Amino acid sequence: RATMKSLRFISAEAFVSNPEFARKSLCGVAHNLFPLLFKASYLLEQGEVIHDLVENWPLVDFNMGKLLGTTVDCQEDLSHRTCSVCLESCLTGLRDYVLNHPSSYMKRLKVVDLTGIKDVEVQFCECKKTMGRWARTQLLSKLCLELLAYLQQTQCNPGTFEISIDVLIDLFVTERNYELVAQALLKKCCCPLKICCVAFRSDNLALQKFFYIIKLTDPLLLRKLEIVHNVRLEMEHLEILFNSMHFPLLMSLTLPARTFNVRRFTATDERMLTNIGEKMAEMTQLTELSMSFSILTGRIQKLLSPLKTPLKVLDVSNCSLNHADMVYLANSFHANHLEALDLSGHNIPDLYPSIFFKLLSHSSSVLRSLTLEDCNMQDTHVNMLILALSPCQKLQELKILGNPLSSQALKHLFTFLCELPMLKNVEFPVPRDCYPIGITYPIDDASLCRFDHQKYESVAEELNLILLQANREDVKASTPLFGSYDAAVQETNNELGAYLIKSFKETLEKFTTSLNKMS
Repeated sequence: RATMKSLRFISAEAFVSNPEFARKSLCGVAHNLFPLLFKASYLLEQGEVIHDLVENWPLVDFNMGKLLGTTVDCQEDLSHRTCSVCLESCLTGLRDYVLNHPSSYMKRLKVVDLTGIKDVEVQFCECKKTMGRWARTQLLSKLCLELLAYLQQTQCNPGTFEISIDVLIDLFVTERNYELVAQALLKKCCCPLKICCVAFRSDNLALQKFFYIIKLTDPLLLRKLEIVHNVRLEMEHLEILFNSMHFPLLMSLTLPARTFNVRRFTATDERMLTNIGEKMAEMTQLTELSMSFSILTGRIQKLLSPLKTPLKVLDVSNCSLNHADMVYLANSFHANHLEALDLSGHNIPDLYPSIFFKLLSHSSSVLRSLTLEDCNMQDTHVNMLILALSPCQKLQELKILGNPLSSQALKHLFTFLCELPMLKNVEFPVPRDCYPIGITYPIDDASLCRFDHQKYESVAEELNLILLQANREDVKASTPLFGSYDAAVQETNNELGAYLIKSFKETLEKFTTSLNKMS
């Protein structure tokens, strides 16, 4: 892929292409050329050169997002390349920066920011080996503990202990790396490399361990908190979390499935919900909230109305919202600020079509992403959807998987979608007429792949032709059958699978014990 490169960058590539020469010559390189050489080395995957550049970094900060992003000398954005060779070289170089200098007066580095690295599905690095968020968490924690052990066991230069570098990172903790990360966070005050957690994700973790490690991360600095798969957090635990810790900088909150369940609500639960809403109101930076697969029927207003800052991102997919909930959302001050909205799993055409119109008209000036999966959108509703989407001229992404739409209806919809100037991504369902007659929606996982693949390919070609003829090659249209790519799940799917099998086994054992007692 051709990208614009300056003569300076081409020269930098030539310089780092000979690793032995480049490493020997670094001592004579001007300080302001280090960022240029770092990006050139990263592009060419010169691990040894990357290590030595970081080990001898002469500047005050080291920001991966800025270093790898679009620059004057090289327009290609490399921040989505999570190349294992490059990232490991970078982190070991950071460790050796602390260790391998006879004196510390030359050391200026104060902040290392690793948060700009983006995990994506398709990698362009030559080695094809990635280092995801979980692995980066694991390696940094391991290096910090090794560094600490080495400093305690070895006669080091006293100046080494005066080095203090904040390492900003998005941590990802599961049962498998919990002990290591907890130890690194517990001992960070003694380590020259200070892990500063900006975003925290937790999957497959016992509640007790989650509460312990979230305290260690320093909630006061946290901007993003994701509690996703297999963390059994319920409403009473969430209340304890918010009562015992403050999150003043939190901008984004993702809660696990079934955090809320209003079907079994008592007066105590109502009080808890009110308290949680008030605590969230204290998070004045909070603009992103995801609470999918909770049962929130009739309680959205109680939870969201105390918020003083309008939400920009809201995911209430499969939350069993009723008409009153949708009326509140459409009329709330959040509606005018929603940039991303997920209403999947709600029967929008039958339950609240007019309120849906109102909600989209209020958010139309800013809405970038809309997800309406499994919403029972049928052929007869396509014109309604087109009418609702017409004012959304800033829409970049539309996801409508799992809706019983025919190939004809999809062609009609795509003809309209060509008119949305900012649109970049569409996830559309396998057409209903590709499935056997009598298929019922929502389609279960076992039947999801049982469609006429040849007919689907033919329809997909026709849909892409509609885009092509309208000069909209910039729009990517796809059908990810099992949902959008999740880098975190992809990286830890073995652990996730093992956890699910273990949970299933425990449930079976409890059921068998109950049966035995009854008999």
